[in-house]
Amino acid sequence: MNATESLAAVSKAAEDGQISATALENIQSWLTEDRYADYRDQVAAEIEAGHWRALDDAFWTIIPFGTGGRRGRMNPIGSNAINDRTIGESAQGLADYVTEYHKGAKELSCVIAYDTRHKSRHFAELCAGIMVAAGFKVYFLDDYRATPQLSFAVRQKSCDCGIMVTASHNPPSDNAVKVYWSSGAQVLPPHDKAIIDRVMNCQEINQVAFADALADGRVEIITEEIDHAFLEVTKAQAFEGSRDVKILYTPLHGVGAEAVIPLLKADGFNNVEVYGPHEEKSGDFPNVPGHVSNPENTAVFEKPIEYASANGFDVVLATDPDCDRLGVAAPVTSDPSGEWATFNGNQIGALLAEFILSKRKQAGTLSADHYLVKTLVTTELIRRIADSYEVKTVGDLLVGFKHIAAAMDAGGPDKFVFGTEESHGYLVGQYCRDKDGAVACMLLSELAADLKQQGISMHEYLAALYRKHGYHKEYLINLVMEGSEGMAAMQRLMQAFRQSPPESLAGIRVGQIRDYLNSTKTDTATGNSEALGDPVGNLIIMDLDEEGNYVAARPSGTEPKIKLYVFTRLPVGDSQDLDAAEAKLGERLKALEADMRAFAKANS
Repeated sequence: MNATESLAAVSKAAEDGQISATALENIQSWLTEDRYADYRDQVAAEIEAGHWRALDDAFWTIIPFGTGGRRGRMNPIGSNAINDRTIGESAQGLADYVTEYHKGAKELSCVIAYDTRHKSRHFAELCAGIMVAAGFKVYFLDDYRATPQLSFAVRQKSCDCGIMVTASHNPPSDNAVKVYWSSGAQVLPPHDKAIIDRVMNCQEINQVAFADALADGRVEIITEEIDHAFLEVTKAQAFEGSRDVKILYTPLHGVGAEAVIPLLKADGFNNVEVYGPHEEKSGDFPNVPGHVSNPENTAVFEKPIEYASANGFDVVLATDPDCDRLGVAAPVTSDPSGEWATFNGNQIGALLAEFILSKRKQAGTLSADHYLVKTLVTTELIRRIADSYEVKTVGDLLVGFKHIAAAMDAGGPDKFVFGTEESHGYLVGQYCRDKDGAVACMLLSELAADLKQQGISMHEYLAALYRKHGYHKEYLINLVMEGSEGMAAMQRLMQAFRQSPPESLAGIRVGQIRDYLNSTKTDTATGNSEALGDPVGNLIIMDLDEEGNYVAARPSGTEPKIKLYVFTRLPVGDSQDLDAAEAKLGERLKALEADMRAFAKANS
């Protein structure tokens, strides 16, 4: 097909309803505009083959460059896919904005790293060539490395920005770039929106061949330097105590072993084994259920737990493909051959908060000026633990560890104790500004060893926290809404939460609506509203009349879904019999989920 025939065929497909109107518009752009000339033949070939479903998926929208970067399914062509063009636009837009921001006042530099996903190395070299062409010195981590190592490297090398090629825990089909500012944190306002504007309006992408830039020194390999420095700063976060514990670690086919194993060894843990079936570095994630390497998914622990139980391990640790998240499983009692159970992200955060604060108090390094940081959708058990140690909690933050990083710098990193978010992200220290699965592995191992010495299981340790602070139980509901119809459904549902929220959930009246997009807090009985204040973002929280029980709703920033975070709690007096408390809140969560799904079905 020539260009005229291709344009005619795609117009006919739109008329016949085989592709959407937005797909037609984007395909026409890729067929006619000079900036897409390199992809024109591939687009035409797909049109000639009549692959309308694939074309509609690839072109129905322009993949957004969100406030952290671009993430999605890989496809050689398409405005709604991860490919050389969309990744190239991301790097070019970043380079253009950083150059403009500094206005030639300094020599610019950027760190680039990548994980084990398909095409990650290719995209990393592509980004490096684009940054070099824009005048940047590029520091390159020349092997699979963890996201927190990239964040650390940006700070260590005093760079202006950083790029991490990873789609975190997404399926094997996906990839992405995460973009970092000079602080080592993912970009925040006003820089995020300014970068997005450059990315979405990118016309020409300029690049230098990676091999040429490496040969003449414009790309410098710093892998060994960063490995050594990162190990030094992370092992400095260790606490004294027992190291007598047997650890099974799984990197879930990702990069984690390069960061976790040296750190555990440096901290004195000599009985550590990498789980063999998950050791291979592979973007296919071949030996995890559904090929999705997400430590939030309890299914990834099933086989490691079987192995751990049969071989006398005390704890199983898992990190996601780019090693910024931690998952944990441990025996329910102190007997490794007995029943095992996993912990969710909120529970791990509570365990670490109590452990870190107790160690700091014991060492005399806590004061009323010290503080913890969490997001609005992370359990309030963290705040209650902090209160018991008379330290502050910064907790009114939107989802995303970059907000925790900003709170660290605003509050003073010298007084920062611990940062956590419900999606299995944890950080101590000042060395980076993103969650770190490696340091979390070290601290959890220290806790496991201390508890083993006391003859207490990790689950029993958590139970004691529940009895002290009230039983907390949380649950995440993912409402997947893919494609152009899904986007419209997401918008309708969020609008319904704002304009006509449910009157009650699980038989408990909804007493208050916190709308963080419109910065209002509304009493549902009177209809009276007052200003909510910062932060501002697309998040709604429905507070129930029973204290500590609420539901939060927000569209995901990286996937086509609305996330519903359900929080329940019982008072301390009702939390002493944990079996009864678990049964009561388990039923409440079921009722809350049923009511929320019914509301979503009726309003999306």
